[in-house]
Amino acid sequence: MRIGLVAPPWVPVPPTRYGGTEAVIDRLARGLVEEGHEVLLMATGDSACPVPKRWAYATPPAPMGSTLPELHHVQRAYEELAGCDVIHDHTLSGPVWAATVESRPPVLATNHGEFNEPVRQLFRHLSRKVAVSAISHSQASFAPDVPIAGVVHHGLDLERFQVGQGDGGYVMFVGRCSAEKGVDRAIRIARAAGIPIVVVAKKREDDEIRYFEEKVEPLLGPGVEYLGEVHPDERDRLLRGALALVNPIAWPEPFGLVMAESLACGTPVIASPIGAAPEIVDDGVTGFLCQGEDDAVVALGKIGSLDRGDCRAAAEQRFSAKRMVSDYLALYACLASS
Repeated sequence: MRIGLVAPPWVPVPPTRYGGTEAVIDRLARGLVEEGHEVLLMATGDSACPVPKRWAYATPPAPMGSTLPELHHVQRAYEELAGCDVIHDHTLSGPVWAATVESRPPVLATNHGEFNEPVRQLFRHLSRKVAVSAISHSQASFAPDVPIAGVVHHGLDLERFQVGQGDGGYVMFVGRCSAEKGVDRAIRIARAAGIPIVVVAKKREDDEIRYFEEKVEPLLGPGVEYLGEVHPDERDRLLRGALALVNPIAWPEPFGLVMAESLACGTPVIASPIGAAPEIVDDGVTGFLCQGEDDAVVALGKIGSLDRGDCRAAAEQRFSAKRMVSDYLALYACLASS
C-alpha cells in the first residue's frame, strides 16, 4: 500500500525538542515501512525521518500556528500525495482542504487536539468527506455527533526506552508551561512531599512565557531544577532516574504521550483522573490517579510500593508502535476498499 502522511509544518519529524504529534508520526512512518508499505511524508525539509519526504518549507515557518503557512503546506501536500492509495492527515487545515479537492485518495484525518465546540462542528461537517479517527476514547466522547472511524492510542518505539531504577532521588514534570498542564501544581506537590523535582517544559509562545513568569518563576528555588526544553534522549535519561512523573493536568487531555513514555522507562505516573489518563495509568499499579494536590502528595509517599516492571509491562502490552501501526493499517484498508 502507498500511504501519504501529512505532518503539521511547525516541528520537524521527529522533533528535536518538544513535539508529541511529530514523534508519533515518525514512529508511524517507520513502522509502516517495516511492515512493507511505501510511505511518502509531507513535513518540513529539515525532518530526519528516514522515509521519502516532500515539503513546502525547508524549516518550520514562524510564528507557529499561523493559518496561511499551514494552508500552503497542506495544499502542496495534497498535490504531492495524489498518487497514494490513502492519505493520513495529522493537521487541522488539511481535512478542510481535502474536502475541496474533487479527485484525491481517501483521507483519514486524526484529531490530535481537543474536540472543543468549534473543532467538533468542523469535524462533524468534514466527516462527510473524510474519515475521522481519535487518539483516545475520552477524546472521542467529546464528539458524540462526529462519526469516528476508529480510536487508536499512540504507540512508542519501545526499543528506544530503557527501564531505569528510579534512583535519582527526584520526580519529574514534562510538558508545556500552561495552566492546563500544571507546572506550578507539580512543583507544589513535590515540595510538599519533600522531594526535589526536575522540570522539562516548553516555553516558546507568548501565553507560555506569561504563565511561566506569573506562576512558575516565583516557585523556583531549592529543590526545583528548571531545564526548559531538552533533547528527547536527555528527557528519557532523566525519566529513567525519576521516582515518578508528576502530571497534574487540569483539562481533558486527548492522550498525554509523556505518560506512556514514562511507563516505558519503568517510571510510575501521578496524574489527575481526567482526559485519557485513566486509559494510560492503572491506578495503584502503574501510578496513582489523584484528586487534587493533597491527594497527589499522599500518593508520592506510596510510590515505592509500585513495581517498575509493571509499568514497563503495561507499555509493552498497550503502547507499542507495532500495535499502533496495525490499528491504523486496518483503518487504511477499510478506506482503500470503500
